[in-house]
Amino acid sequence: MIIQLSKSISGDQRKHLCDVLTQNKYNLTDVKTQAENYLVCIGKKEIDIRTIGNMAGVKDVHIVSDDYKLVSRKWKVHNTTIDLGDGVSIGGNDISIMAGPCSVESDEQMQTIVEHLIKNKIRIMRGGVFKPRSSPYAFRGAGVEGLKMMYSLCAPHGIKIITEVMQVSQIEEMMPYVDIFQVGARNSQNFNLLDALGEVDKPVLIKRGISGTIEELLHSAEYVFSKGNEKLLLCERGIRTFETAYRNTFDINAIQVLKEKSHLPVIADPSHGVGIRNYVSKLALASIISGADGVIYEVHEKPEEALSDGQQTLNFLESEQLVDKINKLLLSDICS
Repeated sequence: MIIQLSKSISGDQRKHLCDVLTQNKYNLTDVKTQAENYLVCIGKKEIDIRTIGNMAGVKDVHIVSDDYKLVSRKWKVHNTTIDLGDGVSIGGNDISIMAGPCSVESDEQMQTIVEHLIKNKIRIMRGGVFKPRSSPYAFRGAGVEGLKMMYSLCAPHGIKIITEVMQVSQIEEMMPYVDIFQVGARNSQNFNLLDALGEVDKPVLIKRGISGTIEELLHSAEYVFSKGNEKLLLCERGIRTFETAYRNTFDINAIQVLKEKSHLPVIADPSHGVGIRNYVSKLALASIISGADGVIYEVHEKPEEALSDGQQTLNFLESEQLVDKINKLLLSDICS
């Protein structure tokens, strides 16, 4: 059960409510987010929710059978929209495009990509500065200095930044330069990191684990929400299966399932989903038709010279063609 508390609830009203719930053998978790104050109540005994709903200080009450309570659509029917400021939002009726390099490499590289984003009216740049790589000898990112350089080029044009955070100690230093924290597939069950991101007032995009289930992704989002941050995005980025013809198996089924199970925006990552440049654009379009609220993909002026993931990165022409196709798709009635 989820109880939304009134902002004007008094201490006595709150104590009386908690006393009634504990007497009915409910375990209570207090969740205060940027928007609301909730009590998440776990218990086996049935209780008449009308009794709770009519108590002083209670704004609303919802029965949610899912183990993941706060991210479930069973209590919040309307889709969540996340406002990034400067006219940039995610969710609702718009399709968000996030594009940029796998790794931030140099000032010159970033300048050319910013120009590409401006030309194609893309308002969110993705770019990795901390890179979790399978090999310890591969390029592992430009660090916070690369992030600062990225910010200095994007901010004057109102371009928002999404980048991956890998550990709790990085959050504070990254905060001034990040608009969306990304939790990568390898960290999707790093619960210390998820808890810490629940305490920041910045959106968080959580990628599905390399072999993670949909429910595990939703539980990861619940960790962040339950610690106080309801600005959340879910990302389908493909899962590891027995298939070796491509990098990952892009689970397009997951988009519709996530949209049914959760009120949170769903973003598709076709670059990691398939890992082969020739297929990325078609999977991006298929994701939008399937109901995704946006796509995040990799772009580089010369993918063959990229320091990481060049094989799945679009060049500028391919990216421009994809944006054009997305815009035409949105003007059609296919997505309605």
